[in-house]
Formats: sequence, structure tokens, C-alpha cells
Amino acid sequence: MGRRKMEEAIFKGLMVASVATVVGVLLTMIAMVIWRGLPALDLSMITQTPKGGYYLGREGGILNAIVGSLYLAIGATVLAFAISLPVALFLQREYIGRTRFAGLVRLCLDILWGIPSIVYGAFGFIIMLYLGMRASLLGGIVVLTLLEIPIMARAMDEVIRTVSADLKDASYALGATRSETAVKVVARQVLPGILTAALLAFGRGIGDAASILFTAGYTDRIPTSLLDPVASLPLAIFFQLGTPFPEVRERAYASAVILLVIILLISIASRLLSRRLAKHVVK
Repeated sequence: MGRRKMEEAIFKGLMVASVATVVGVLLTMIAMVIWRGLPALDLSMITQTPKGGYYLGREGGILNAIVGSLYLAIGATVLAFAISLPVALFLQREYIGRTRFAGLVRLCLDILWGIPSIVYGAFGFIIMLYLGMRASLLGGIVVLTLLEIPIMARAMDEVIRTVSADLKDASYALGATRSETAVKVVARQVLPGILTAALLAFGRGIGDAASILFTAGYTDRIPTSLLDPVASLPLAIFFQLGTPFPEVRERAYASAVILLVIILLISIASRLLSRRLAKHVVK
């Protein structure tokens, strides 16, 4: 009995230490970014595009990167959602069941999830060269969509698989078709989980730099067309940190604060929306 209590105490201590490490690293990272970036953050960074000599420490802001990041992430997330939800529903037992094909599709999605984003960027760059396209907002959205699809589809798949079979059978017993059950019963039941999956993919998309380095390009202007190059916050941070001017490097941390705030606001809004949608969930 004493040995079991000792083992339980050891593993409980390991769990507490693991949680403390994760939370500590997160809080330390946030604190360091805010400490370095807040003094350099001002209203002009949010409301202005880069002026002449901005990357030499002169006037301007990163409005182009803020708007560009939102264009890229929102566009890619919408496209990825439109593709991922049907894929996740199709993988359920009502359609292809527990077959080898379903397992193969899940394996492919897992492999795609693990591929480095720079590989997606290189793939997109090759395709764009073949089609004669230049770096643009459209190219960045397409590559980010490919990056987000496996993340969103697998997350949705796991959430949908938690829906009780009895609930589906009750829907069929009332005369609903498979499509009606999938859309009106299953999808509504897992709305909070679907929203979380979309948020997870959105966070990956808005924070990724490697995949859009060659496909979206960079510009000091706000794009007015899908074929225009577009700036992004991750690349703005990367370029600013690479300069020899201390003022510009401080602005890189300020840009990181802005990116952090955007993600936190989206996370909070998602939590509030998930609570409202949870009323459709069968307890």
C-alpha cells in the first residue's frame, strides 16, 4: 500500500511539474515580449503604413502587416473550413466506416500536419512558378489553406467521433437522412469543438512565416487585389529583428505584442462564442 501511495505521489508531482513548466514558459515568454515591446509601441505603429526610411528607424507603422496577416489568415481559414468539415464528416462510420481507407486518410492528414511549413512554401512556390504567378495575397492564402487543412480536419474528426452513436441512431429513427443527421445533429452537437479546431488552425496560419515567405511576398502597401503582394506580422518581425538599428529591433518586439494581442482577442471571443453555442450540446 505504501509503495502505491509513493508511486501516486511521484507521478502527481511529475504532472504538477509539467503543468508548472508549460505555464511558466508561456508566462515568461509573454512577459518578455511585453517588457521589450511595450515601450516602443505607439498609435502610429497601428494606424500607419511604413514611410520612407521606416526600416532605418524613421516614421511609419505596420498597418500593412496587420491587415495583411488578417487577410491571409481569415481567407485561408475560411477555405480550409469549407474543405475540412466535409472531410471530417465523410470519415465517420455512417459514410466509410472503420475501413482501411479511412485509416489511410487519417494517416495522410497526420503526415501532412507534421510537414514543416517551409516545405509547403517551397511546394507553393514551385507551383506558382509553373503557372507564371508572382508572390501575391492569393498565393499566400492557398499555401496557408494547405497548411491548415490537416490541422482542422483531424481536430474536427476527433471531435465528431465523440458524438454518441445513440444520438445518431435516434435521429435516423425519426426519419432523418445521413446528410441531415450530419449537418443538423452532429455538427450542432460539436459546434464548440469545431470552433476550437478552426481557432487552432487560424492561430497556426496567422503566426506562420516560412510558408508565405516566397508565396505572399512583402510590401509596404495594403493590398487592393488578390494578385498584389502582401505583408504579414511574422515577416515584419523577422525583417525588423534582422536590422542593425536598435530602434527597429525594438519595434520588432512591439510588432510581436500586436500579434499576441490579436491572438488573445480571438481566443477570448472564441471562448465566449463557444459558451453560447454549448446550449445545443446534449449533456
